[in-house]
Amino acid sequence: MNSVKNKLPGLLLCFLIAVFASLLASVSIGNFSLAIIGAPVFAILIGMIISLIQPQLANHAIFHLGIRFSAKNILQWAVVLLGFSLNLSMIIKVGSKSLPVIVATISIALLVAWFFHKQFKMETKLATLIGVGSAICGGSAIAATAPVIEADDKQVAQAISIIFIFNVLAALIFPTLGYNLGLGTEGFAIFAGSAVNDTSSVTAAAATAESFYQVEGILSAAVTVKLTRTLAIIPITIGLSLMQARKENEHAKATIFHLLPTFILYFILAALVTSIVDLLPTNAFTYSYVEKFIPLIKTLAKFFISMAMAAIGLNSQLSELIREGKKPILLGLSCWIAISLVSLTVQALTATFYSNLP
Repeated sequence: MNSVKNKLPGLLLCFLIAVFASLLASVSIGNFSLAIIGAPVFAILIGMIISLIQPQLANHAIFHLGIRFSAKNILQWAVVLLGFSLNLSMIIKVGSKSLPVIVATISIALLVAWFFHKQFKMETKLATLIGVGSAICGGSAIAATAPVIEADDKQVAQAISIIFIFNVLAALIFPTLGYNLGLGTEGFAIFAGSAVNDTSSVTAAAATAESFYQVEGILSAAVTVKLTRTLAIIPITIGLSLMQARKENEHAKATIFHLLPTFILYFILAALVTSIVDLLPTNAFTYSYVEKFIPLIKTLAKFFISMAMAAIGLNSQLSELIREGKKPILLGLSCWIAISLVSLTVQALTATFYSNLP
């Protein structure tokens, strides 16, 4: 009981920051919605600003335990909840056409991250977080990967901040770029779903594109491609777990289930539950699950990620991140450009560049 009581002040601080960040993300200024930035990014920025004003706050005896709990445990809970939004069978069926593009873009991002790590002597964990965040789904992928590779709060903060910069740029630039390049509606949906990271930014880019093309369907197709990309979290975290174990020379004969962090197993289990429910006959339970439970869980997962990002921001020094940010920013830029070019190239080679949605 004392342990819970000791965590409450820090948890409450992270909770309040997450609430304020969520309110900010719901604001629209003219035709521009701050949802394109997202509550998790606002949360980490607010945490950094508070840390800049009160550098010792995160280490204060009153707040320390709760902030640490938010940065680690609540982050893992958020990843588990994200699993419920993944319907494996539906994603594989609908998103299979975009699979060559997804595999190619994920591969190039990871290769660029590996190159920077080797050639520019970047921290392995930071390069991994930026590569995985660029390749898969931004903050969610970073949230899932960070505990697996035991990244510290500073590395997570850097990776999130860098992914955010290019994520917003993509959401603002891609609708006009894709239209002027002559991308078909299906081609743009695949482009947005494979080259923009956060779901809110994919949504913003695709919704803007629908007004350019004067058609509907781009948004739902782009989000499906994005969710198909999200599935890559599973093999990526499994692979990183194996590499981490080999590096530490532990569990040499253990099964993959011993190597995977428990929260990743629960994430996979959550996705399986949703996939099984989808196979059941339509009834009151399945309707409530899909239409009420899953939207509620998505909202809760995003809020938990915001709480965790607030904690990570409180543990980070903004001045240090800016001072040490040249190589990470260059890596983020390189991943962004490489993913965009590969997405367009593979589409052109597979004849989906000019294709249109039915």
